[in-house]
Amino acid sequence: LFCYRKGSVQRGYMNHTKGGLVIFTANSHPSSRELGKRIAERLGVELGKVQVYQEANRETRVQIQESVRGKDVFVIQTMSKDVNTTIMEMLIMVYACRTSCAKSITGVLPYFPYSKQCKMRKRGSIVSKLVASMMCKAGLTHLITMDLHQKEIQGFFNIPVDNLRASPFLLQYIQEEIPDYRNAVIVAKSPASAKRAQSFAERLRLGIAVIHGEAQDAESDQVDGRHSPPTVKTTGAIHPSMEIPLLIPKEKPPITVVGDVGGRIAIIVDDIIDDVDSFVAAAETLKERGAYKIFVMATHGLLSSDAPRFIEESAIDEVVVTNTIPHELQKLQCPKIKTVDISMILSEAIRRIHNGESMSYLFRNIGVDD
Repeated sequence: LFCYRKGSVQRGYMNHTKGGLVIFTANSHPSSRELGKRIAERLGVELGKVQVYQEANRETRVQIQESVRGKDVFVIQTMSKDVNTTIMEMLIMVYACRTSCAKSITGVLPYFPYSKQCKMRKRGSIVSKLVASMMCKAGLTHLITMDLHQKEIQGFFNIPVDNLRASPFLLQYIQEEIPDYRNAVIVAKSPASAKRAQSFAERLRLGIAVIHGEAQDAESDQVDGRHSPPTVKTTGAIHPSMEIPLLIPKEKPPITVVGDVGGRIAIIVDDIIDDVDSFVAAAETLKERGAYKIFVMATHGLLSSDAPRFIEESAIDEVVVTNTIPHELQKLQCPKIKTVDISMILSEAIRRIHNGESMSYLFRNIGVDD
């Protein structure tokens, strides 16, 4: 049911599901529905009939056009540019299934929205916790997602969460599509992504390199915290001898590459590609250090704004992402972008949950740090 074949992925359609399975796609966008069609095809079922549209006043309306009473419902939702609308579509559809007496409602969100906002930043909020609470309140009984930005996000839910991995498909792409991958080195563009790079390197039996000293991004510790020093130094509230020690501010070191990339293929790995500035800067650094070919591989290709143009004009030779997020338009703008299909593992997860089978098969050989 879930197997690989040298040179290609064997398409083993799964038509052994029990009765009472309904699959909906919560977005009427053609690119977003494509993933749902692939999953339904592998399971040997038809997509459920539903209407999702926006009224003239921009309110989202969902009309389920078949019975879901006593059935296992799976709602597939991929993120579009209008993230807030796609979240509302998901919530309204889940609630509609709940009020229509569905037996269970499983959300299939390959990319979990607002996953980057999972830490407290000054006077901000942990938005991913809010989104998780809304989904649970709407009626979700289970969630299937892929490569959460932080694994701790699973703790925001009070329902079971299956955080699948796309790394087997990306590793397979490296082995089959990069002929001389044995001469490659896995690169972490920052120390924060070193664990992911180490996981890839150990599985491919390759070396690892880490870029240190790049420009601080929005998720650095420098902007993360609750430090609000008083504007005026006052000692009336505390004893004069009690001085609160100040933390020494960080100073960004010059860019260095820990590891040898000279005369090698550099494969940069990460979980999300959104703002590509850091990837472009990393590619330029690797070129200066002697890398003759540069690949970027990630699970989620948000590729916002002018990302395709920046990639096309950069030293990056190829960007490989999965179809957790539709990016057909970006591929037309930049032929360097390649897509890996992950519908196989999502359809197998749906089949196992529906049939009450163990999910451990999909997590074999996956460690705590993967």
